[in-house]
Amino acid sequence: MMAIDQGANALVEAGLVHHRGGRLHEARARYEAALERMPRHADAWHLLGVVAMQEARYADALDSISRAIEISPQAVYFDNLGCALRSWGKLAAAVESHEQAVALDPNHFRAHNNLGMALLDMRLPAAAAASFRKCLAINPDFAEAHSNLGNVLRELGEAEAAADHCRRAIALQPGFGQAYNNLGNALKTQNKLADAAACYVQARSLLPREPQVALNLGIVLRETGEHKAAIETFRQALALRPSWTEAWSNLLFTLSFAQDVAPRDYLAEALAFGRFAGERARPFTDWLVDRTPGAALRIGFVSGDFRTHPVGFFLESVLAHLDPARVQLFAYSTRPYEDALTQRLKPRFAQWRSLVGLADEASAATIRNDCVHILFDMSGHTDSNRLPVFAWKPAPVQVSWIGYFASTGLPAIDYVLGDQWVLPPEEAEHFVERPWRLPHGYLCFTPPEPAVEIDAARAGDTARPLTFGCFSDLVKVNDRVVAVWSRILHAVPDAKLFLKAQQLADATQRATTLERFAVHGVAADRLVMEGPSPRADYLAAYNRVDISLSPFPYPGGTTTAESLWMGVPVLCRHGDRFLGHLCESVLQSVDLGDWIAADDDAYVARAVASARERPALAALRGGLRERVLNSSLCSPDRFARTLEGEFERMWRACIDAS
Repeated sequence: MMAIDQGANALVEAGLVHHRGGRLHEARARYEAALERMPRHADAWHLLGVVAMQEARYADALDSISRAIEISPQAVYFDNLGCALRSWGKLAAAVESHEQAVALDPNHFRAHNNLGMALLDMRLPAAAAASFRKCLAINPDFAEAHSNLGNVLRELGEAEAAADHCRRAIALQPGFGQAYNNLGNALKTQNKLADAAACYVQARSLLPREPQVALNLGIVLRETGEHKAAIETFRQALALRPSWTEAWSNLLFTLSFAQDVAPRDYLAEALAFGRFAGERARPFTDWLVDRTPGAALRIGFVSGDFRTHPVGFFLESVLAHLDPARVQLFAYSTRPYEDALTQRLKPRFAQWRSLVGLADEASAATIRNDCVHILFDMSGHTDSNRLPVFAWKPAPVQVSWIGYFASTGLPAIDYVLGDQWVLPPEEAEHFVERPWRLPHGYLCFTPPEPAVEIDAARAGDTARPLTFGCFSDLVKVNDRVVAVWSRILHAVPDAKLFLKAQQLADATQRATTLERFAVHGVAADRLVMEGPSPRADYLAAYNRVDISLSPFPYPGGTTTAESLWMGVPVLCRHGDRFLGHLCESVLQSVDLGDWIAADDDAYVARAVASARERPALAALRGGLRERVLNSSLCSPDRFARTLEGEFERMWRACIDAS
């Protein structure tokens, strides 16, 4: 046994003083000096490794801590080795190290907590929760574990319990910024948006350099209609972490519909993102696709929304009608969440792959190795997108479709798929992608099953007061929309406006909405407000609406199709960009172009006239579902044949250009 060198111990103690004070260079020098005196000083090796980990020198950290373990295998050494491995991205090895720490010392509560963090990074939330609970069983007053357990319980759908654990963490450690952030996440899940925003503001004051907090705050500000503040906050997140694509996408998504942002200004910002993503990619040029004439084309779809979501609704019936002799379908899912619609979609694909946890280069290589001819992005700058993968050009033809309504900013995406209404020739300059127009509309709606019954008796009752409605997300209802809708309510004094949106589950948001209309002299009793509900109940709520009012410049797409299918006509305003034309495209597809108003005054006039022509309105409603079902909007077989032909045209254009 090597004798203890008291001088080496003194150097380690001196190093710890500097270490705790954040002076890593001075600490490292003392630990190295201790090792010169005593080369097998386990604590010195261990602490030298901890410094290396804090300096992101993970290989050095692994080497130093491993030397400490070789000399004296201790639980704390294995625990910190696991932390270094987790920081390095070696998650399976990190879990093994933390488990070894727990095996050596079952009461090492920090090791249980750190094991939970590694399991959470591996997308094993239930196992992570079990580790956090073991930590708290040993040390009920460990604030960090309460915060972590709250974070994972929110992910597991236990939002109230999540909030309770976060509050406990804050009570134990009042200046715990991450606990405030996690509490904000739990409250947002419960649609308590004002409370969530207050938590994020507090978290930001405690963690001013943490970009995730700024991003979370920006998202809530956007959802509560504070678009300018949201844009500023997303820019702050980007300033803190310039390479963060999630912050880029949240900024661009918000700019795409912000009231005072012109299409050219949006495009300039999107092109900046495109340059950023392009600089970090090495595009493929040696694709492995089958170029045999007449061979089935391999078509890939990248999305996080193969689920109960507008993308899923518009894909489901079409995929069922595509001819496998002409196209083979490949799904690349970017989100771990699945539901009943996911299970119905999966059999339609020849291959179903997950890109969750895969780096951009590895994701692109996966797609390239699948020999995909045409790759579709179905997300744009919405949640869980993988746009940087497209910068690698994993397929020779790449297209943006359905999931977004503005330019991605990526020159590597060849086309934006739309129709004559959303992509008029004079607006082609809004895109870096080239317009590719489908005839008869670019969307095909899947009617809900089982069908929700239309209340024909109520629809035919023209004596009762009329109800206007909007079931769009409140993020779309800007101040200009409120002003125009208020004009309509003043012109039809016995009418009500029924608003149904996720934000309206929050009492604060309901009060704020009443205040926004009160500014224009609209009394509270003129508004009916409801939060979200299961889809069948949500659709049945249209039986309480006579005319749907689509907001602008961000109108409803899915909500327009759903309203029409439930027998409720939709009034929209003509837009000046792809996004603004969404409702127009759906209305044109069912031959209701006369419900598209040219400007604000025409919008008000048409709403008032329709409210006064109750018999004509009732007649239209009586045949509206049949009209929708017989239109191009709900003709999946014809739409599938059209798509197959357009796929082949795209591929021929690629061959001709090569």
